[in-house]
Amino acid sequence: MLEGRTIGFIGAGNMAEAMIRGLLEAKLMTADRLIASDIVEARRREIGQRYGVRTVAEGREVAAKASILILAVKPQDMEAALKEIATTVDQTKTIISVAAGTPIAFIADRLPAKARIIRVMPNAPALVLAGAAAIAKGEHATAHDLQIAEAIFSAVGKAVVVEEKHLDAVTGLSGSGPAYVFLFIEALADAGVKMGLARDVARLLAVQTVLGAAKMVLESGRHPAELKDMVASPGGTTIAGLHALESGGLRGTLIEAVEAATIRSRELGKR
Repeated sequence: MLEGRTIGFIGAGNMAEAMIRGLLEAKLMTADRLIASDIVEARRREIGQRYGVRTVAEGREVAAKASILILAVKPQDMEAALKEIATTVDQTKTIISVAAGTPIAFIADRLPAKARIIRVMPNAPALVLAGAAAIAKGEHATAHDLQIAEAIFSAVGKAVVVEEKHLDAVTGLSGSGPAYVFLFIEALADAGVKMGLARDVARLLAVQTVLGAAKMVLESGRHPAELKDMVASPGGTTIAGLHALESGGLRGTLIEAVEAATIRSRELGKR
């Protein structure tokens, strides 16, 4: 579905780089079919040299050459970016936005009528091709546009399709979730140090434990509670640790963190 197409990135930051890398490594695209714009010359040079893609200063040039446009600018820069490309966008182009807190309606109001818009909420692990992305279809986007977005984001991790109204919850869960996990890993490592382990040993064990546990859930298809019970033998060490976590309110605190981030995402989207 991407054969013969050109993908253009408006903005060449970390998320755009992750997508470029993923598309190239998955062999879904070749470098000559990718083009990116960025206002920072050093960034353009870096991306061009690292991946062999063409880079330009102005978004309108990208919009003129690409049939699939990925809006990868910061939310506060979206208004200016859309103004720059509006005269070049038509109903033949697939528009994919990865800007957090920017509704499809905001983008549609600033582009020609019936623009085919897809909104995506990716997350930071896309940088290591292990992202989680939720994809929402705009009113005039086609089923083919949706398939294009799924193919692109599957190249940098896992992708699911949701209604746009659920993207704030996605932001609270998988968008902000990596930070929760980083904090959890840090706390696990600190606990290991407290119990006498060397810092580097504790960090490695903590990181690999989280990675391995996540992989078990993904690859086994079993419910996390079932896997938890499998590890927690009667009267053993794990059930003692789980009791301490439940007493400390870990489960409830995580739920509250996702709720707080979701509410904040809704607030930002109303600005």
